[in-house]
Amino acid sequence: MQLWFSRRSEISIRDQLRTQVILGILSGELAPGQRLPSTRELGRRFHLHPNTVSAGYRQLEQGKWVEFHKGSGVYVRRQDSTRRPAAVALDQLIGDFFRSARKTGIPLAEVRDRLRHWLEMQPPDRYLLIETDRALARIIAEEIRQVVALPVMACASDKACVEEMLVGSIPVALAMTATGVRESLPADAELLVLELRSAGHSLAAHLPARSGSLIAVASGWPTFLKTARTMLIAAGFDPECLVLRDTSQANWQRGLKQCAVVICDTLTGQELDRTARVITFPLLADSSLKELREYQRFIQDPLGS
Repeated sequence: MQLWFSRRSEISIRDQLRTQVILGILSGELAPGQRLPSTRELGRRFHLHPNTVSAGYRQLEQGKWVEFHKGSGVYVRRQDSTRRPAAVALDQLIGDFFRSARKTGIPLAEVRDRLRHWLEMQPPDRYLLIETDRALARIIAEEIRQVVALPVMACASDKACVEEMLVGSIPVALAMTATGVRESLPADAELLVLELRSAGHSLAAHLPARSGSLIAVASGWPTFLKTARTMLIAAGFDPECLVLRDTSQANWQRGLKQCAVVICDTLTGQELDRTARVITFPLLADSSLKELREYQRFIQDPLGS
Protein backbone atom coordinates (compact mmCIF):
# COMPACT_ATOMS: atom_id res chain seq x y z
CA MET A 1 0.00 0.00 0.00
CA GLN A 2 1.28 3.44 -0.98
CA LEU A 3 1.48 5.96 1.87
CA TRP A 4 1.93 9.74 1.81
CA PHE A 5 2.87 12.10 4.61
CA SER A 6 2.83 15.89 4.56
CA ARG A 7 4.70 17.82 7.24
CA ARG A 8 3.13 21.07 6.07
CA SER A 9 -0.43 19.91 6.82
CA GLU A 10 -2.39 20.92 9.92
CA ILE A 11 -3.27 17.23 10.27
CA SER A 12 -0.76 15.39 12.45
CA ILE A 13 1.45 12.64 10.98
CA ARG A 14 -0.19 10.22 13.41
CA ASP A 15 -3.66 11.03 12.06
CA GLN A 16 -2.44 10.90 8.47
CA LEU A 17 -1.17 7.37 9.07
CA ARG A 18 -4.32 6.29 10.88
CA THR A 19 -6.63 7.69 8.20
CA GLN A 20 -4.72 6.11 5.30
CA VAL A 21 -4.65 2.69 6.93
CA ILE A 22 -8.39 2.80 7.71
CA LEU A 23 -9.21 3.86 4.16
CA GLY A 24 -6.94 1.12 2.82
CA ILE A 25 -8.81 -1.47 4.90
CA LEU A 26 -12.26 -0.20 3.90
CA SER A 27 -11.33 -0.07 0.22
CA GLY A 28 -9.93 -3.60 0.22
CA GLU A 29 -6.39 -2.47 -0.57
CA LEU A 30 -5.31 -3.86 2.77
CA ALA A 31 -6.59 -7.40 3.31
CA PRO A 32 -7.45 -8.99 6.67
CA GLY A 33 -4.33 -10.59 8.11
CA GLN A 34 -1.98 -8.49 5.97
CA ARG A 35 1.19 -7.36 7.70
CA LEU A 36 1.79 -3.61 7.89
CA PRO A 37 5.21 -1.96 7.74
CA SER A 38 6.94 -1.95 11.10
CA THR A 39 7.45 1.19 13.12
CA ARG A 40 11.14 1.10 12.23
CA GLU A 41 10.44 0.59 8.50
CA LEU A 42 8.08 3.57 8.28
CA GLY A 43 10.39 5.73 10.36
CA ARG A 44 13.36 4.99 8.10
CA ARG A 45 11.43 5.28 4.81
CA PHE A 46 9.66 8.56 5.57
CA HIS A 47 12.04 10.02 8.18
CA LEU A 48 9.37 9.84 10.89
CA HIS A 49 9.92 9.61 14.63
CA PRO A 50 9.22 6.00 15.77
CA ASN A 51 7.04 7.26 18.63
CA THR A 52 4.75 9.03 16.14
CA VAL A 53 4.29 5.86 14.08
CA SER A 54 3.82 3.78 17.23
CA ALA A 55 1.12 6.19 18.50
CA GLY A 56 -0.74 5.91 15.19
CA TYR A 57 -0.63 2.11 15.32
CA ARG A 58 -1.84 2.12 18.94
CA GLN A 59 -4.86 4.22 17.97
CA LEU A 60 -5.62 1.81 15.13
CA GLU A 61 -5.41 -1.09 17.59
CA GLN A 62 -7.78 0.69 20.01
CA GLY A 63 -10.21 1.16 17.13
CA LYS A 64 -9.93 -2.58 16.36
CA TRP A 65 -8.52 -1.96 12.88
CA VAL A 66 -5.20 -3.73 13.48
CA GLU A 67 -3.73 -6.16 15.97
CA PHE A 68 -0.23 -6.63 17.34
CA HIS A 69 1.40 -10.05 17.13
CA LYS A 70 4.23 -10.24 19.65
CA GLY A 71 7.57 -10.63 17.93
CA SER A 72 5.96 -10.60 14.50
CA GLY A 73 4.52 -7.16 13.81
CA VAL A 74 1.30 -5.27 13.15
CA TYR A 75 -1.45 -6.91 11.09
CA VAL A 76 -4.80 -5.88 9.69
CA ARG A 77 -7.41 -7.25 12.08
CA ARG A 78 -9.52 -10.11 10.76
CA GLN A 79 -13.19 -9.19 10.72
CA ASP A 80 -15.55 -10.61 13.33
CA SER A 81 -17.92 -13.07 11.67
CA THR A 82 -20.69 -11.99 14.06
CA ARG A 83 -20.82 -8.41 12.75
CA ARG A 84 -24.26 -7.10 11.87
CA PRO A 85 -25.26 -7.40 8.19
CA ALA A 86 -25.98 -3.65 8.07
CA ALA A 87 -22.41 -2.86 9.12
CA VAL A 88 -21.02 -5.24 6.50
CA ALA A 89 -23.21 -3.67 3.81
CA LEU A 90 -22.08 -0.18 4.84
CA ASP A 91 -18.43 -1.21 4.64
CA GLN A 92 -19.04 -2.59 1.14
CA LEU A 93 -20.60 0.70 0.03
CA ILE A 94 -17.67 2.65 1.47
CA GLY A 95 -15.22 0.27 -0.17
CA ASP A 96 -16.91 0.71 -3.56
CA PHE A 97 -16.70 4.48 -3.13
CA PHE A 98 -12.96 4.44 -2.48
CA ARG A 99 -12.27 2.08 -5.36
CA SER A 100 -14.19 4.42 -7.68
CA ALA A 101 -12.30 7.43 -6.34
CA ARG A 102 -8.99 5.67 -6.89
CA LYS A 103 -9.85 4.90 -10.53
CA THR A 104 -10.42 8.60 -11.20
CA GLY A 105 -6.93 9.37 -9.89
CA ILE A 106 -8.15 11.66 -7.10
CA PRO A 107 -5.44 11.94 -4.39
CA LEU A 108 -6.30 10.30 -1.07
CA ALA A 109 -5.77 13.59 0.78
CA GLU A 110 -8.42 15.28 -1.36
CA VAL A 111 -10.87 12.40 -0.82
CA ARG A 112 -10.32 12.69 2.93
CA ASP A 113 -10.85 16.46 2.92
CA ARG A 114 -14.08 16.20 0.91
CA LEU A 115 -15.38 13.46 3.20
CA ARG A 116 -14.67 15.63 6.24
CA HIS A 117 -16.46 18.53 4.54
CA TRP A 118 -19.60 16.47 3.89
CA LEU A 119 -19.59 14.93 7.36
CA GLU A 120 -19.37 18.37 8.96
CA MET A 121 -22.35 19.53 6.89
CA GLN A 122 -24.60 16.81 8.34
CA PRO A 123 -26.66 17.63 11.45
CA PRO A 124 -25.36 15.93 14.59
CA ASP A 125 -27.06 12.69 15.57
CA ARG A 126 -25.83 12.10 19.11
CA TYR A 127 -24.78 13.84 22.31
CA LEU A 128 -21.15 13.57 23.38
CA LEU A 129 -20.59 14.03 27.12
CA ILE A 130 -16.99 15.10 27.72
CA GLU A 131 -16.11 14.15 31.29
CA THR A 132 -12.94 12.54 32.64
CA ASP A 133 -14.49 11.23 35.89
CA ARG A 134 -15.93 7.92 34.66
CA ALA A 135 -18.24 7.34 37.62
CA LEU A 136 -19.73 10.80 37.25
CA ALA A 137 -19.96 10.43 33.46
CA ARG A 138 -22.06 7.25 33.79
CA ILE A 139 -24.58 9.03 36.01
CA ILE A 140 -24.83 12.18 33.88
CA ALA A 141 -25.09 10.17 30.65
CA GLU A 142 -28.00 8.20 32.10
CA GLU A 143 -29.81 11.38 33.16
CA ILE A 144 -29.38 12.78 29.64
CA ARG A 145 -30.71 9.56 28.09
CA GLN A 146 -33.87 9.85 30.14
CA VAL A 147 -34.85 13.17 28.51
CA VAL A 148 -33.57 12.87 24.91
CA ALA A 149 -34.10 10.42 22.08
CA LEU A 150 -30.64 10.78 20.52
CA PRO A 151 -27.88 8.37 21.60
CA VAL A 152 -25.54 9.59 24.32
CA MET A 153 -21.82 8.81 24.18
CA ALA A 154 -19.10 9.76 26.65
CA CYS A 155 -15.38 10.32 26.46
CA ALA A 156 -12.57 11.83 28.49
CA SER A 157 -11.50 15.39 27.84
CA ASP A 158 -8.16 14.59 26.17
CA LYS A 159 -7.89 15.95 22.65
CA ALA A 160 -7.28 12.60 20.95
CA CYS A 161 -10.49 11.09 22.32
CA VAL A 162 -12.57 14.19 21.61
CA GLU A 163 -11.21 14.57 18.06
CA GLU A 164 -12.08 10.97 17.25
CA MET A 165 -15.68 11.23 18.46
CA LEU A 166 -16.58 14.85 17.75
CA VAL A 167 -17.83 14.54 14.16
CA GLY A 168 -21.61 14.13 14.21
CA SER A 169 -21.82 14.92 17.92
CA ILE A 170 -23.27 17.66 20.10
CA PRO A 171 -20.55 18.18 22.75
CA VAL A 172 -21.80 18.74 26.29
CA ALA A 173 -19.94 19.25 29.57
CA LEU A 174 -20.61 20.15 33.17
CA ALA A 175 -20.14 23.79 34.14
CA MET A 176 -17.43 22.88 36.65
CA THR A 177 -15.22 21.39 33.92
CA ALA A 178 -16.36 23.44 30.90
CA THR A 179 -13.25 25.65 30.81
CA GLY A 180 -10.92 22.67 30.51
CA VAL A 181 -13.20 20.92 28.02
CA ARG A 182 -13.20 23.95 25.70
CA GLU A 183 -9.43 23.60 25.38
CA SER A 184 -9.89 20.15 23.82
CA LEU A 185 -12.41 21.43 21.25
CA PRO A 186 -11.84 23.31 17.98
CA ALA A 187 -12.13 27.07 18.43
CA ASP A 188 -15.41 27.25 16.48
CA ALA A 189 -17.10 24.27 18.18
CA GLU A 190 -20.27 24.90 20.17
CA LEU A 191 -20.43 23.46 23.68
CA LEU A 192 -23.60 22.90 25.71
CA VAL A 193 -22.79 23.62 29.36
CA LEU A 194 -24.86 21.74 31.94
CA GLU A 195 -25.53 23.04 35.43
CA LEU A 196 -25.77 20.81 38.50
CA ARG A 197 -28.90 20.80 40.66
CA SER A 198 -28.76 22.57 44.00
CA ALA A 199 -28.14 19.97 46.71
CA GLY A 200 -29.88 22.13 49.27
CA HIS A 201 -32.96 22.54 47.10
CA SER A 202 -33.15 18.78 46.51
CA LEU A 203 -32.89 18.03 50.22
CA ALA A 204 -35.36 20.67 51.43
CA ALA A 205 -38.43 18.63 50.55
CA HIS A 206 -37.30 15.83 52.89
CA LEU A 207 -36.73 17.94 56.00
CA PRO A 208 -36.97 18.07 58.95
CA ALA A 209 -34.83 15.06 59.77
CA ARG A 210 -36.40 12.00 61.36
CA SER A 211 -34.49 11.01 64.48
CA GLY A 212 -33.28 7.47 65.07
CA SER A 213 -33.96 6.07 61.58
CA LEU A 214 -31.19 4.51 59.50
CA ILE A 215 -30.58 6.49 56.31
CA ALA A 216 -28.52 4.92 53.51
CA VAL A 217 -26.63 6.80 50.81
CA ALA A 218 -25.66 4.73 47.76
CA SER A 219 -23.66 5.74 44.69
CA GLY A 220 -20.71 4.73 42.54
CA TRP A 221 -19.49 8.33 42.49
CA PRO A 222 -17.41 9.04 45.63
CA THR A 223 -18.24 12.75 45.55
CA PHE A 224 -21.97 11.96 45.75
CA LEU A 225 -21.39 9.90 48.90
CA LYS A 226 -19.20 12.56 50.52
CA THR A 227 -21.47 15.48 49.60
CA ALA A 228 -24.68 13.72 50.61
CA ARG A 229 -23.23 12.79 53.99
CA THR A 230 -22.06 16.36 54.59
CA MET A 231 -25.43 17.85 53.59
CA LEU A 232 -27.42 15.37 55.68
CA ILE A 233 -25.33 16.01 58.78
CA ALA A 234 -25.59 19.76 58.25
CA ALA A 235 -29.37 19.39 57.95
CA GLY A 236 -29.59 17.70 61.34
CA PHE A 237 -29.30 13.97 60.59
CA ASP A 238 -27.39 11.91 63.16
CA PRO A 239 -24.01 10.77 61.68
CA GLU A 240 -24.39 7.46 63.53
CA CYS A 241 -27.58 6.77 61.57
CA LEU A 242 -26.02 7.25 58.13
CA VAL A 243 -25.00 4.18 56.10
CA LEU A 244 -22.78 4.78 53.06
CA ARG A 245 -22.67 2.27 50.19
CA ASP A 246 -20.20 2.43 47.28
CA THR A 247 -21.89 0.61 44.39
CA SER A 248 -18.52 -0.27 42.83
CA GLN A 249 -17.94 -2.65 45.76
CA ALA A 250 -19.29 -6.18 45.99
CA ASN A 251 -22.46 -6.82 48.03
CA TRP A 252 -23.17 -3.10 48.35
CA GLN A 253 -26.93 -3.71 48.73
CA ARG A 254 -26.47 -5.83 51.86
CA GLY A 255 -28.33 -4.39 54.84
CA LEU A 256 -30.27 -1.74 52.88
CA LYS A 257 -33.58 -3.42 53.73
CA GLN A 258 -33.10 -2.35 57.32
CA CYS A 259 -32.80 1.32 56.32
CA ALA A 260 -35.84 3.59 56.36
CA VAL A 261 -34.67 5.41 53.25
CA VAL A 262 -32.01 4.90 50.55
CA ILE A 263 -30.75 8.13 49.01
CA CYS A 264 -29.03 7.58 45.66
CA ASP A 265 -28.15 8.95 42.24
CA THR A 266 -30.24 8.26 39.12
CA LEU A 267 -28.13 5.32 37.92
CA THR A 268 -28.06 3.60 41.30
CA GLY A 269 -31.82 4.04 41.68
CA GLN A 270 -32.33 1.76 38.68
CA GLU A 271 -30.33 -1.02 40.34
CA LEU A 272 -32.12 -1.07 43.68
CA ASP A 273 -34.74 -3.76 44.24
CA ARG A 274 -37.15 -1.25 45.85
CA THR A 275 -37.51 -3.22 49.08
CA ALA A 276 -36.72 0.02 50.90
CA ARG A 277 -38.00 3.51 50.21
CA VAL A 278 -35.75 5.02 47.55
CA ILE A 279 -35.19 8.74 47.07
CA THR A 280 -33.35 9.55 43.86
CA PHE A 281 -31.48 12.85 43.66
CA PRO A 282 -30.80 13.78 40.00
CA LEU A 283 -27.57 15.69 39.48
CA LEU A 284 -28.56 17.85 36.49
CA ALA A 285 -30.58 21.01 36.97
CA ASP A 286 -34.05 21.16 35.41
CA SER A 287 -32.93 24.10 33.27
CA SER A 288 -30.16 21.98 31.73
CA LEU A 289 -32.50 19.07 31.05
CA LYS A 290 -34.86 21.49 29.32
CA GLU A 291 -32.00 22.90 27.23
CA LEU A 292 -31.02 19.39 26.09
CA ARG A 293 -34.58 18.67 24.93
CA GLU A 294 -34.89 22.01 23.15
CA TYR A 295 -31.55 21.58 21.38
CA GLN A 296 -32.60 18.15 20.12
CA ARG A 297 -35.92 19.58 18.91
CA PHE A 298 -34.06 22.33 17.06
CA ILE A 299 -31.65 20.08 15.14
CA GLN A 300 -34.39 17.63 14.24
CA ASP A 301 -36.81 20.33 13.11
CA PRO A 302 -34.88 23.60 12.66
CA LEU A 303 -37.85 25.34 10.97
CA GLY A 304 -40.25 24.39 13.74
CA SER A 305 -42.66 22.72 11.34
